[in-house]
Amino acid sequence: MNLHHLLQARVAAGRPVRVGLIGAGKFGSMFLSQVPTTPGLEVAVIADLDPERARAACRQVGWDEARIARTEFVTSGADACGHDAVEVVVEATGAPAAGIAHARAAISAGKHIVMVNVEADVLAGALLAEEARAKGVVYSMAYGDQPALTAEMVDWGRSCGFQVVAAGKGTKYLPLFHAVTPDDVWTHYGLTPEEARKAGMNAQMFNSFLDGTKSALEMAAISNACDLAVPSDGLLFPPCGVDDLPHVLRPASVGGVLEREGMVETVSSLERDGRPVFRDLRWGVYVVLKAPNDYARACFKQYGLKTDDTGSYAAMYKPYHLIGLELGISVLSAALRGEPTGQTRGFRGDVAAVAKRPLKAGEMLDGEGGYTVWGKLVPAERSLAEGALPIGLAHKVKLLKDVPAGRIVTWADISIPDTEAVRVRRDMERRFAVNETSAAAE
Repeated sequence: MNLHHLLQARVAAGRPVRVGLIGAGKFGSMFLSQVPTTPGLEVAVIADLDPERARAACRQVGWDEARIARTEFVTSGADACGHDAVEVVVEATGAPAAGIAHARAAISAGKHIVMVNVEADVLAGALLAEEARAKGVVYSMAYGDQPALTAEMVDWGRSCGFQVVAAGKGTKYLPLFHAVTPDDVWTHYGLTPEEARKAGMNAQMFNSFLDGTKSALEMAAISNACDLAVPSDGLLFPPCGVDDLPHVLRPASVGGVLEREGMVETVSSLERDGRPVFRDLRWGVYVVLKAPNDYARACFKQYGLKTDDTGSYAAMYKPYHLIGLELGISVLSAALRGEPTGQTRGFRGDVAAVAKRPLKAGEMLDGEGGYTVWGKLVPAERSLAEGALPIGLAHKVKLLKDVPAGRIVTWADISIPDTEAVRVRRDMERRFAVNETSAAAE
């Protein structure tokens, strides 16, 4: 709670925190909008495939021409990582391979890295974080995004002496969404294709939120940062409002839906028949705690926490997240305190590519939110045992075999490319794979 004070000290010393932003899309633009009202925080360079689009984004969020003129615009993320004026790199491209390359370039250059790119983090975050620690820099989740906000709540609960029974977020979900493609995504958002086009909305990106892939990635990120287990066969997405969190997100042995205590899960804002859930958590995050003793249980009741019928399980939640508008917390925490706002530390959860429809040999996979596959959360141990293809590598790769609808795509089903992302992923698997049974027993 002293970041602003520390930043004021940097202002007084004439040493602003300078950032290199890679990717000036929605998340990056929201961060840029806060820079003019955060004295001591400056963006030295913005890397984007289209620098003119990046300049236009700066104008759209309120930058004046003087600020734009003193900011360097480049096309290469590597240039931003190696820029002499940059102290913290923000990777906001959303492309897994690019994210890995940029993170390693930033770390090699001795820069802190804030990883908005959850796709890259799930693919190889444990290895990237280890490399950052060895170099003496910070590798951090992006505050404002749901994984970092959830990790903060988990850390708070454990630091208070509570057992964390469940943690996660809310979303809009129905089972049929797994098969949705960019062609029909807008009907589920209440938009016409023309309205979405005029708003500059990317159909494949928005579809990744709808078809369950983004939820799987974010829950894997939380699992790997907080040492929480993942469901054995994918997220359940139980319909659940904030008042019912401690009832639903507890073990099945005591009336809930979890396989056991200490898991991640995403709750749906829709009942299975499409009706809205009462007091839903679509935009928020939550943690379910367990009272360690009778005294704490009594305090839960005395101070008005929502509990289950036993009084032992209670929920805390945050109803909203503001993504890029909150990203400055990560940047300043890295630069001023040398601390991440959440960090991948293990490999407990993975996201496997699953066929949306019958796929034929010779077809090209098109990654998250596309026409061919969606991402399913599975334990890392299962992913490795089955040879599952990570969703982050299921883009522009050719199938060698037919894959029926609903089946996990495996490494054996594709022509495996020799890329940095593949090599880093394989290295991460070798170094961080754990036995889920052993981990659960510890």
